[in-house]
Amino acid sequence: MHHGLQGVTLCISTALVLILVGMVTLSVLTARNLSAYVKENFTVTLMLGETITGTEAQRLCKDLKKRPYISHILYISKEQALKEQTEAMGTDPSEFLGINPFLASIEFRLRADYANTDSLKIIAKSLKRNESVTDIIYPSDLIDTVNNNLQKINLVLLILAVLLACVSFSLINNTVKLGVYARRFNIHTMKLVGASWGFIRRPFLGNALGVGLLAAIIADGILALGIYALYTYEESVLMVVTPEVMVITGAVVFLLGIIITLLCAFFSVNKFLRMKAGDLYKI
Repeated sequence: MHHGLQGVTLCISTALVLILVGMVTLSVLTARNLSAYVKENFTVTLMLGETITGTEAQRLCKDLKKRPYISHILYISKEQALKEQTEAMGTDPSEFLGINPFLASIEFRLRADYANTDSLKIIAKSLKRNESVTDIIYPSDLIDTVNNNLQKINLVLLILAVLLACVSFSLINNTVKLGVYARRFNIHTMKLVGASWGFIRRPFLGNALGVGLLAAIIADGILALGIYALYTYEESVLMVVTPEVMVITGAVVFLLGIIITLLCAFFSVNKFLRMKAGDLYKI
């Protein structure tokens, strides 16, 4: 078992590694939410014909709301469009043109799964069959660029997560191994008096479980404080770092803290259990 400073060192080093694991897990999960958030803020605009009435436009809006790819919809009448442009330009175009030059339109945002150019082409083709729709405007180049960049970011984060998991296991394994190494002669003595391997391993595994639990609690606590600090700085962070993300991250850190320390202790003790007395002096 680890005592005093050695136990504290193991706990702190394990907690630091778990914090890094938690940060990468959080990044991977929030990247997915950020991707969905960005995609669902792309706006598609349907330009409506001159002759469409307000009643017909509202009927079209109700029909569009039933479509599975639309998350939010907004109808902008000719009068509202004129008012908005007058405020933006500082002058009323209808005063010198004699007519309202703006068309009514419908703006809608897509659900994340449909925010790609392939889906939009199919959606646009379907919507153009309606005689009231004269044009469909959407940022196809921007959508492609954002999707490509998000895929690259997700790939980098996943690779980083795998690498960090390997490094984490190695670091924690080395730290646990040092603690077991210090008691290798005790292990050999217990073997000589007839103790079973399971009996010898039990206190080491129990200690490793305690260290893993404490390190995971410390790591989760620090990560929670970090998220709270971000929230106090910018409340909208909770749109990306959702409660679900926080729960999954906390669970990953907690489970890894226990599993890695137990595995490391198990393999380290087994290594010394297999050694003969003479080999213990050579390492």
